Amino acid sequence: MSAADNVSFDAILVALKAAAEETRLRILYLLARGEFSVSDLTDILGQSQPRISRHLRLLCEAGLVERRREGAWAFFRLAGGGGLPAPLRALVDALPQDDALLARDLERLAQVREERARAASAWFARIAPEWDQLRSLHAPEAAVEQAIRDLVGPAPVRALLDLGAGTGRMLQLLAPQAQRLVGVDASPAMLQVARANLERAGITRAELRQGDINALDVERGAFDLVVVHQVLHFLDDPGRALREAASALAPGGRLLAVDFATHEHEFLRTGHQHRRLGFDDAQMAAWFTAAGLEPQPGVRLPGGGADGLEGGLTVVLWLARDPRVITDWSPGDRNSGVA
Repeated sequence: MSAADNVSFDAILVALKAAAEETRLRILYLLARGEFSVSDLTDILGQSQPRISRHLRLLCEAGLVERRREGAWAFFRLAGGGGLPAPLRALVDALPQDDALLARDLERLAQVREERARAASAWFARIAPEWDQLRSLHAPEAAVEQAIRDLVGPAPVRALLDLGAGTGRMLQLLAPQAQRLVGVDASPAMLQVARANLERAGITRAELRQGDINALDVERGAFDLVVVHQVLHFLDDPGRALREAASALAPGGRLLAVDFATHEHEFLRTGHQHRRLGFDDAQMAAWFTAAGLEPQPGVRLPGGGADGLEGGLTVVLWLARDPRVITDWSPGDRNSGVA
């Protein structure tokens, strides 16, 4: 039985009352397929923004939907990573897709996702030349991703947190073995790209949040894998970011940092906003230790890339583990003092 099923009679009654209205039931039906803004839902449902906002407010007050800010926008998704009280979940699942009204909603949903994908592609096309220049200097993405899969291993991941989610690639890569997916990025534009990419891949359960990697607004002690992929070299204080990442780990959880080994490509600082020209093993081990973690053996992928350029960038996968051991865990365990 899931946590969503362990609710009181009164809570179930409140939930059913909140959903017992045509538009609100249609909203729940849509949110079971991903997260959307008020503007998205207005376009899909063909209703005014004030009306949609009112329905969303009622669903939020009933604990069925949660709201997350993303720059000037707000996105809505089912509360608790998609959890609903069992009776309401069964009701939403049982709604017939061939119903004329719901079928039209799904058709408009497909159009909204197509528009998202076009906008994301246009934005990414503008920055593609910079990405291509950088990619030519390091190991092929396929090799890096295979190394990540190998290092993470095949065991199920109960909760994955991707910090600096970017285009959503790490969430997509590890989604097959992760029960819960949360991605955080500071850039609303990148989150739009990530959302479009994940939807295109059929991954609608990922939680995408705008946030500061140095001051995370996520559950502490709730994740058994935290990934920081190609982010640290943009930061003034990578050690602080790693301490924040470590605070999100559940007992026994792992932190994977993927970045560049030290190098001398100064153009990356002047032309690509890199604050740090890579990192060495000793520095990473010191940061992990300061964060209360135990460094584990990592993996080095020599530079040169597909073009075989001299002086390429070496990609390193640094891994650390939370030393605490617990047979079962829940959000907040990290601060519980359980060792």
